[in-house]
Amino acid sequence: MINVSADVAPRIETLAVVPGDPSCVNSTPGTSRSAGVTSRICCDWMSLLLTTDTAVPTVLFGLLIPLAAAAIGLWRSRSVASLVSAIPLRFLVAAQIFRVGGGIFIVLWANGRLPWQFALPAGIGDVTTALVAIVVATQLARKAAGARRSAYAWSLFGIADLVVAIMMGAMASPGRPHLFAFDAPNLLISSYPLVMVPTFAVPLALMLHGIVLLRLGRETAPTSRLAVA
Repeated sequence: MINVSADVAPRIETLAVVPGDPSCVNSTPGTSRSAGVTSRICCDWMSLLLTTDTAVPTVLFGLLIPLAAAAIGLWRSRSVASLVSAIPLRFLVAAQIFRVGGGIFIVLWANGRLPWQFALPAGIGDVTTALVAIVVATQLARKAAGARRSAYAWSLFGIADLVVAIMMGAMASPGRPHLFAFDAPNLLISSYPLVMVPTFAVPLALMLHGIVLLRLGRETAPTSRLAVA
């Protein structure tokens, strides 16, 4: 059962669709029933992410669910696995350039809106990962010596950066893991639009890193067998 805070409830009520309500567009029995189910799922998801009294646990749901869905898709769907395998490795690495946007954490810290314990490691780590992604992708495109080792090291660094950012964000936010930044806690991370970072950007970055490591492992194994032969 989801407890919806008072400030979230009015927003959810405005989105609710009641099956069979004549005010619904195209309110045929099948359409209205589907609309009712869809709106209910959306309302529950919004209430989960916008409830601020337990910000860290609810935001973590938004982080873990996309990762679980991606893992199941790669494991169960051959078409998804084939699509991922067809993408050049350098493109998967270069896609992480979007993490340069993590510099906004540093800007918000400088404005006194985020605690440094979260903003500095998250911001510096994201910007570093994005800039190094350009170098690694270029090495892979040119098939430079040591490019694959660089991709391994870069992926591990990028994952470590995300793990540290998640831990520091949790420990600087209201909730059970809150250990520091009590005077200026990390409240923005559970508010739109910044909530899109842990619920969209972080899962996407982790998925890309995971796919890169998976591809490196699969493509290195046949090469190693040929070298031994």
